[in-house]
Amino acid sequence: MIAKHVPMRSAGKSDFAGLARYITDKQSKEHRLGNVYITNCDAETVRDAITEILATQQINTRAKGDKTYHLIVSFRAGEQPSDAILKAVEERISAGLGYGEHQRITAVHNDTDNLHLHIAINKIHPRKNTIHEPYYSHRTLSDLCTTLEQEFGLERDNHIPRQCAAASRANDMECHAGIDSLVGWIRRECLDAIRGAQSWAELHQQMRDNGLELALRGNGLLIKASDGTMVKASTVSRDLSKPALEKRLGSFRASTEQHPTHQAQRSYCKEPARLRVDSTELYARYKQDQKNLLSIRDQALAEAQRRKVRAIENAKRAAAMRRSAIKLVGHGRLVKKLLYSQVSAALRTDLEVIRKNYILERNTIYQHGQRRQWLDWLKHEAMNGNEKALDALRARDVAQGLKGNTIQGQGNSQPARAAKIDNITKKGTIIYRAGSCAVRDDGYRLQISKESDQAGVQQALKLALDRYGDCITVNGSPEFKAKVIKAAVDGQLAIRFADATLERYRQELVSRKSMTSSPTTKANIPPIGKAPPPMRRNRLHSLSQLAALSLGNKVPAPQGNGYLDSRKAKLQAEMEAKKANKQNKGRSM
Repeated sequence: MIAKHVPMRSAGKSDFAGLARYITDKQSKEHRLGNVYITNCDAETVRDAITEILATQQINTRAKGDKTYHLIVSFRAGEQPSDAILKAVEERISAGLGYGEHQRITAVHNDTDNLHLHIAINKIHPRKNTIHEPYYSHRTLSDLCTTLEQEFGLERDNHIPRQCAAASRANDMECHAGIDSLVGWIRRECLDAIRGAQSWAELHQQMRDNGLELALRGNGLLIKASDGTMVKASTVSRDLSKPALEKRLGSFRASTEQHPTHQAQRSYCKEPARLRVDSTELYARYKQDQKNLLSIRDQALAEAQRRKVRAIENAKRAAAMRRSAIKLVGHGRLVKKLLYSQVSAALRTDLEVIRKNYILERNTIYQHGQRRQWLDWLKHEAMNGNEKALDALRARDVAQGLKGNTIQGQGNSQPARAAKIDNITKKGTIIYRAGSCAVRDDGYRLQISKESDQAGVQQALKLALDRYGDCITVNGSPEFKAKVIKAAVDGQLAIRFADATLERYRQELVSRKSMTSSPTTKANIPPIGKAPPPMRRNRLHSLSQLAALSLGNKVPAPQGNGYLDSRKAKLQAEMEAKKANKQNKGRSM
């Protein structure tokens, strides 16, 4: 776990509302934003909390510095702490910095390879109205991270700084933009040769061989590249500081060769950092796209400027025509003065509207024509289906692959056809939408998010079936493996596991489920839902549909099946019997 303060270099650019909106914005990504915590505020929504915090900051009129503290807490790749741990970490770090009672908004982000927290803190105390600035916050954050890692069982990180702030910023620039910094290039290419110089002349010669120049600036030394990029010598290494070099080589001596005559063996230029694939063609396309983008943006800005000038000229011309008309009107001086003032006020209003429209249009042009960093351009190309750009992202040294609970296939993987891409990280990890969970794909294995339910795991298995085929390898905890097997059985997915134990367990579950789902029958008892039992048959609602049974003389069964037909036949039989009895009595008499 790493906690880092992001300082605002200019207090005038400090904007708590902008920071809070940024960290709580989904940016059209379904799985970017996790939980959002609002602490020490009476408001229940982010919008109301921003208003409340801004009102608190306005109370303190004496503080001239930045009133907002932006803190980022990042966890190791593949680490998925629970919500309770995330909340506890946020509270402990805030309290450790002295912001336990301060208002803050915290957001959990899942759009990168490292789960991280953004904490926007109001430095103004809500009751005391005083500003608080932590002293040596990097040391406090280092101790807090070490303690929390041990307490919550998180993966350990090295919290001891090994380089100065300037070198750290250069390293951050390389990771963020993917372009070699001058500090990093010197350390990798020529630092050992520069350290080996035994005199000032030899040191200057080594600098010239690498396209560099060592110059005196103030009380220290400066290294300048051929393209104008400059860096302090002590930032590259403490061995190159002026006191260290003078202690080893004597008093500083400037280079006697003002105009080098021989060609440098190598020189620094802003190019992509080393990749495991050739990115020359991609970088050439990147530079050409940026050049075309700037050209289109300049044309759009020039056209907007021309429209603004024409609108101003038309407004002024219309105002001049109104003044000429007023001049010809034969009214008194006071009336004309009033009409002139109305024309001037209308002109000022028109000019203000034109100016606002131009600012809005210019901001829109800058927003759509914004230059992209090298890695951002690769992400954009990969989102549009450029496989070479995706391979370049995955070929970076920082791309170590997914760990933890993962699913992997046998053989070559195929691109997912039915899954929808939610985002692509700067390490080349594709984040798919699989139901209610997110599935990460680094090209070799899939990782399911911690909050996934049974339906989400089934969607992830379908994605794995589409990517790798029917043979799946599951890595991770026993709970995760059991969850995957149950999802595969419940979803009736045609997959098999490479692990013999997992495959045997899956087959047992399948056979057990098939036995419980098949109907069980007993003798003389029909299956459920086929026919009612004997005691439930021939009830009142079906009595009229039954045939009648007559006791006595046999009567032919009626053709109808109704109750009335059977009753009629019975009465007719009785009448014939009575008639026959009368005839027999008459004969006997």
